[in-house]
Amino acid sequence: MQQKQFERKHREEQPVVAICYDFDKTLTPDDMQAQGFIQAVNCDVERFWRESNELSERGNVDQNLAYMLCMKEKARGEILFKRDTLREYGAKIALFPGVEDWFERIRAYGREKGVIVEHYIISSGLLEMIEGTSVARQGAFEAIYASSFYYDEKGVAIWPAQVVNYTNKTQFLFRIEKGVLDVNDPAVNDSFPPEEIRVPFTNFIYVGDSDTDVPCMRLVNSYGGSSIGVYDRDKVKVYKMIREGRIKYFAQADYREGTRMDELVKGIIDQTAIRHRLDSAHFACKRETEQFDRANTQEGRERIDLMIDLENSGSFAATHTIIAKMAALSGWEGEEVQKLCAIARNNAQVEGVLRDKDVRAFFIKLLKGRKQLTPHEQAVQQIVAFDD
Repeated sequence: MQQKQFERKHREEQPVVAICYDFDKTLTPDDMQAQGFIQAVNCDVERFWRESNELSERGNVDQNLAYMLCMKEKARGEILFKRDTLREYGAKIALFPGVEDWFERIRAYGREKGVIVEHYIISSGLLEMIEGTSVARQGAFEAIYASSFYYDEKGVAIWPAQVVNYTNKTQFLFRIEKGVLDVNDPAVNDSFPPEEIRVPFTNFIYVGDSDTDVPCMRLVNSYGGSSIGVYDRDKVKVYKMIREGRIKYFAQADYREGTRMDELVKGIIDQTAIRHRLDSAHFACKRETEQFDRANTQEGRERIDLMIDLENSGSFAATHTIIAKMAALSGWEGEEVQKLCAIARNNAQVEGVLRDKDVRAFFIKLLKGRKQLTPHEQAVQQIVAFDD
């Protein structure tokens, strides 16, 4: 059987910031099912969730599977439970202020700063309903990870296809990190060298509202990323999340320009751009050092390191140790001798022991046979040639 070829994303020249959002009560004020669907199946919202929770407890059923089954059962005889129907109810979902233009506006801000901004949904809600929202239809999201149904040839939901709960949400962060976005791509378990990681966790922003987001928030925080707790009116939950170290920041669920949410996310993008420039400078220095090392033998690098150690010597004992190592190497000549004599004159910890037997012997050997001496060489020669 031929293995499917999955489309994967790869590391970009510019840094990528991945903003991952919960959906219910993060981008919308209420549960998505309560904004038209439950009413359409002639059920009270409170009763729907009570029955769903009772089913979960009674049958030891995953809470998300329980609500999906309740949706399917309640729809029987009331509405056609099809993908298109769920998308139609998704189109009715209300969004928090500023959400409609948030995603493109933040992408545009990233472009100004030389940063690629990508938006992802990681939700226990329904994929089909999220797909029906105006922002999803406009292409706001790079990927939507949410619970979903499997449909027959007529488009009728017959079985759960994916279930996303608070514990398995974290797997999608690793998919985004590695650019392995397809939920069936096994490469998410592969080991990637650091230089091939597409989105390092330091470039993640996780935005959520409740305890179900805590595993993702903690994971992002632990690797140096940013987590933002959102609230509508009551701040009690975000105070608790700050107190317990679950989030770094909190902001009201207002995504309009100039709000705290807007300023926080833009600040993180600014920070990412600066960090990328510094990281690029660091890697350039490493590459240059590696090129230098490749152009020199191991002994050549050892000689350079010893001269640096001698120049930085802070005690007579350290100087004797370094000189002993130098004396074990042959072939000191030319600019190396000039530099060693300059060090001897400029570092008191070296000059102070020039007449000691081992140090004196080393410098006499260095200067032997040299004709045109620099001022530093002449000074060292006068000191070491002095006979007590």
